[in-house]
Amino acid sequence: MRWDNLRLADSGRDDPAAPLFARGAVTRTFDTPGFRGMTFYEIQARSIINRVPAASRVPFEFTINPYRGCGHRCVYCFARKTHEYLDLDAGADFDSKIVVKVNAAELARRELASPRWRGQHVAMGTNVDCYQRAEGRYRLMRGILSALRDAANPFSVLTKGTLILRDLDLLTEAAERAEVGANLSVGFVDADVWRAVEPGTPSPRRRLETCATLNDNGIATGVLMAPILPYLTDSPAQLDRTVREIAEAGATHIAPIVLHLRPGAREWWLAWLSREHPRLVPRYLELYGRGAYAPKSYQERVTAQVRALAERHGVGRATPATARRLPPRPAPGGAAPRAAPEQLTLL
Repeated sequence: MRWDNLRLADSGRDDPAAPLFARGAVTRTFDTPGFRGMTFYEIQARSIINRVPAASRVPFEFTINPYRGCGHRCVYCFARKTHEYLDLDAGADFDSKIVVKVNAAELARRELASPRWRGQHVAMGTNVDCYQRAEGRYRLMRGILSALRDAANPFSVLTKGTLILRDLDLLTEAAERAEVGANLSVGFVDADVWRAVEPGTPSPRRRLETCATLNDNGIATGVLMAPILPYLTDSPAQLDRTVREIAEAGATHIAPIVLHLRPGAREWWLAWLSREHPRLVPRYLELYGRGAYAPKSYQERVTAQVRALAERHGVGRATPATARRLPPRPAPGGAAPRAAPEQLTLL
């Protein structure tokens, strides 16, 4: 990716359409194909380590999120609603107006050194992806990981971004001092569904190759099989294929999660569904008519299927040092298999 076409735009002070938080922020656009139509608001954050409310029911208490908004453009993203807190919308603005906490690394180092900090586990990538494509320009994660390494602080990373491999050196150094883990988010491996609902992400196959590489280098890495999309990726054949490829990647574990539709994501997803799969709209309204989550019986059935498949295919049996590589796919028309693609960063 070339960044020599970077240009500084107006700060937004006199633009009535600019979100309120951006008054005084540095606003940037990039004249490169992957970033056309996107705006980046560079802000000086007041803090970077966030305490998660107890009501969130997640297995971690503290997070670091250097970005808000996400260029992955996942139609179903549960974090969309958070953009409305910034006077932006949960749809196109979430995909194209990205808040960048440019002082994230400095804050992380300072807060980790505070006498009040007790070295608790820090989770990253739990709101929006910390390795989304903007990270290729801003490189905030290298400074954050360096601070965590130097503090010998345990942490984990959840991502759809193969760019995490850029920081493999810091991950392995940190793992020598504290517990470090990673998860790649791969809810399905169907290429057509991926292109339709996760258009800004690396392919599922590349994410699974990233999982294998991390495990090969001693970073215990599993797969968050999320989201499983009702009527789109939940058939027995689709679940079997996804779990089999996760096992082939040497994932240390698998955690299936059925799609949930919170406000913000719900409207955006149902609008997409009505355009692309109108026949499924009544079925989704039946599943999600009473709230953000599918019925417990449906969730339990799908989870039980994935667990049985994980046992059958041997998810977790390979150690990080012996994680298997994905076999090459046959080329179309019966030609000789192509070599496994070189691991690239998301462009």
